[in-house]
Amino acid sequence: MDAKPYNPVKSDFEPLQSTTQVEQISRPSLSYWQDAWLRLKKNTRALISLYIIIALAFFTLIGPSLWTIDPALQDLNQISQPPSLPKSARLVAPYQKWPGIVRADFPAEPTEYMDLLPAPQNLRDFDQATTQRVRIVWDPVVGAGGYNVYRNHRPPEGINDLGLPLGNNLAGNEVSFEDRLNVEARDYYYSIVPTDGFDESDTFVTLLVLPQLVTTLSAAKSRHLITDPATKVGDSIRLEFHPFGTDYLGRDMMARIMQGARVSLFIGILAPVLYVMFGITYGGFAGYYGGKVDALLMRFADFVVALPFLLFMILFKIGFGIGPGESGILPMLFALVLLGWPSAARLVRGQVLQIREQAFIQAAQLLGGKNHYLILRHILPNTMGVILVTLTFAVPAAIFTEAFLSFIGMGVAPPTPSWGSMCNEGVKTMLSHPHELIFPACFISITVLAFNLLGDGLTEALDSKMRARE
Repeated sequence: MDAKPYNPVKSDFEPLQSTTQVEQISRPSLSYWQDAWLRLKKNTRALISLYIIIALAFFTLIGPSLWTIDPALQDLNQISQPPSLPKSARLVAPYQKWPGIVRADFPAEPTEYMDLLPAPQNLRDFDQATTQRVRIVWDPVVGAGGYNVYRNHRPPEGINDLGLPLGNNLAGNEVSFEDRLNVEARDYYYSIVPTDGFDESDTFVTLLVLPQLVTTLSAAKSRHLITDPATKVGDSIRLEFHPFGTDYLGRDMMARIMQGARVSLFIGILAPVLYVMFGITYGGFAGYYGGKVDALLMRFADFVVALPFLLFMILFKIGFGIGPGESGILPMLFALVLLGWPSAARLVRGQVLQIREQAFIQAAQLLGGKNHYLILRHILPNTMGVILVTLTFAVPAAIFTEAFLSFIGMGVAPPTPSWGSMCNEGVKTMLSHPHELIFPACFISITVLAFNLLGDGLTEALDSKMRARE
């Protein structure tokens, strides 16, 4: 049976109507750095670290112009004050020596020695106790050849818990005592113990004293705390606000941390930038030319890695004529730059060795590209990711090195503040005044952690292999 011939019609060539919708996925064209920024923004930890670093830069550069307290200004009336709200102080006259109270009708030495001496009676304030001085008086004890005075920050629990001994050379008729030893606006418990001239009695009496915060009129004027010329002794004025407290010399901790940040970050950023730049040049040269040049240069880099950093730091200090107790900022920079570049050189060399074998490099060479053109146009831009990551990891290492050297007394020395030297000073009073150590140590830890987390984020954002997997 013969098949009928097929005669096509126009409708056979019309497109079919599809009931399914085809989804088109389009992605905008992005440059390498735009794509890296989008990937970095997805990393919450790295983004928070970047904001912390920006805030730290604002704190270091702009902060001193807003917080105008002199970091070297000493206030002996506010020594080692913890962080607190703004305080007011009463103006008083300059200190005048107090002769004390000596009972002329009472013997200086006992006429007879008693087996048990009673505790002094009527222990009281002579006048209003202030942070300038505390004066206490008591009634004499019959048979006493002297009195010992103690001060404590809490109520004594017994004869062996009276606190700090202040006076132990009083005669039997001396019935007063003046305390000027680092008096603060806090509770003090003064205890008086009678003696027979040789041994203490087992009895004592205790008085609770709360000194009032005061400052002299001349000190307030020198610190520019008085704006009204009619201000006189007896008036109250507002003292400087110390949100981070004060150190052992009454200097503002926040102002010193700001100034210390400039020193620590100056060393922590300048030194890595210098030795990373040198490492880029050194490693790029070795990786691009390869062969014997590469082997010779990298063996010298291995030799530099083996050099002891602390030994060269000591030699540089001696060479620059810096003695004990003097700041060694310049020797520290030289030691970091001269001994810190091999790690950056190794990373850049490895990257250059990979890039120079790529097809686009060979194509550029066939088209007549010179060495300097290939390096500047193709090789260096493709190593910028490694360079940035290396720099973000080098900065916290340099900051920590500066803090360590200053902590052991080989870096920045007082009175020049740095975070490391402030930690060294704070360790001495960490049990009684922990804020002097906590604040600079926290700034070191936060800065180092932020740079490390940012470096991890940049590693993921700039890694082309991770981008290809996505």
